[in-house]
Amino acid sequence: MKPDLFPRRSDCPINYALETFGDKWTLLIIRDLMFKEKTYYGDFLSSNEKMSTNILADRLKRLEERDLVTKTVDENNRAKSIYALTEKGKDLLPMLMEITLWSGKYYKKTNTPKQFLKQLENDKQGVIEGIRTNWES
Repeated sequence: MKPDLFPRRSDCPINYALETFGDKWTLLIIRDLMFKEKTYYGDFLSSNEKMSTNILADRLKRLEERDLVTKTVDENNRAKSIYALTEKGKDLLPMLMEITLWSGKYYKKTNTPKQFLKQLENDKQGVIEGIRTNWES
């Protein structure tokens, strides 16, 4: 793991997390990589939130610099890059599950299927392990 070279306001763990992915776009990119199998720049642009190209390019670069995402050349089309979560990025899964549960509880219009929310509520660790197993296959 590379040393953390980015200056911080403080060494508070919440501050570290906010400075790493605490804007309104970064977790959406992580969500798309983690759950929606998006891997190409154009894939992210097709998300419902309609992120602008300059914001997307900046956030992908920041995620790569912070070792949350890797960027590799697509061997089938060398003009394209493939983005993927690193292990550090994948380790955000439990936190995203907590955010999903919290949102499901307080935002009734959530597009998360009710069955998934129930399953997550009843067996959070099992859901997390199932997702991780899918990544490995």
